[in-house]
Amino acid sequence: MSRSSVDLLSSIVNRPFEQCVVEAGHDPITADRPEVLQLNLGYLCNQACRHCHHQAGPDRTELMSREVMEAALAFADLAGIAEFDLTGGAPELNPNLRWLVARLSERDGRIIERCNLTVLEDPRAEGIAEFLARHGVSIIASLPCYEQANTDEQRGAGVYEASIRGLRSLNALGYGLPGSDLELLLVYNPGGPSLPPNQVMLEQTYRERLRAEHGVEFTHLLTLANIPCGRFARSLDEEQSLADYMALLQEQFAAANLSALMCRRTLSVRWDGRLYDCDFNQSLDLPIRLQDDTPANILTVGLEDLQGRRVLCLDHCYGCTAGQGSSCGGALTE
Repeated sequence: MSRSSVDLLSSIVNRPFEQCVVEAGHDPITADRPEVLQLNLGYLCNQACRHCHHQAGPDRTELMSREVMEAALAFADLAGIAEFDLTGGAPELNPNLRWLVARLSERDGRIIERCNLTVLEDPRAEGIAEFLARHGVSIIASLPCYEQANTDEQRGAGVYEASIRGLRSLNALGYGLPGSDLELLLVYNPGGPSLPPNQVMLEQTYRERLRAEHGVEFTHLLTLANIPCGRFARSLDEEQSLADYMALLQEQFAAANLSALMCRRTLSVRWDGRLYDCDFNQSLDLPIRLQDDTPANILTVGLEDLQGRRVLCLDHCYGCTAGQGSSCGGALTE
């Protein structure tokens, strides 16, 4: 989604997001000391999903180098960051993933890897699930629905069955089983321009259906809203439903979500080291800028350059604050 599409959203909404925040009695959103480093290892993916805000796919070539990874590790040590969120694309397709996980596992902290499940059957990712299990990595796996038709409509024919096979293989390694230390978190996102249902209630339905129909276990469910950027925004615009979706997000704005926004404590690192307030700003190429207006990069940035900065918020941010709220960690409020 280009900068012109950012302008498109601003022409649709009747109140800019930051104005809405101020009118709710809140100061503009500022960043705290980073606690989570989210590394986007590249946009290469074995799928090309309709809702993907990065427009990832098999033809993308962007991949994070070991040099950028080393700089990220050095920054994390300096900042005292203990939680690492590895995403993509399909992070399993980055040839440096195993090296990175091995280095991260030497630290005390939490490692998260975001998996689309079908990539586990890709020859390029052979043995990756076993490797992640040995290093105690938490897996956040995308399963847009517990029903086959809805999942395949959003992500492609055959995706649901491959995803179930992937979940069974993770269960066989101990992931998601009651009493296991290996976390398996599932992700739900709506198939169209609507907000997710209550996360707690939907988790119960997921658990009952997946257990009864497939013998699959998981730790918890995370519900994510579809942020209006990337392929999702483009498809809504083509269907002439983008304005209706933005109206829904504005109507459901909840000020209670503002204090828990992930941009306050998460730092997003693009494959080339450029820094963003969140993964969605990354998809829109809205980088963190230094005092001289140059984009910040993990290769050269200092911690003092980032603390207390004002987060760059535009109208796509309504997606994180509507209803229960949405973040890479699921709903923000119950």
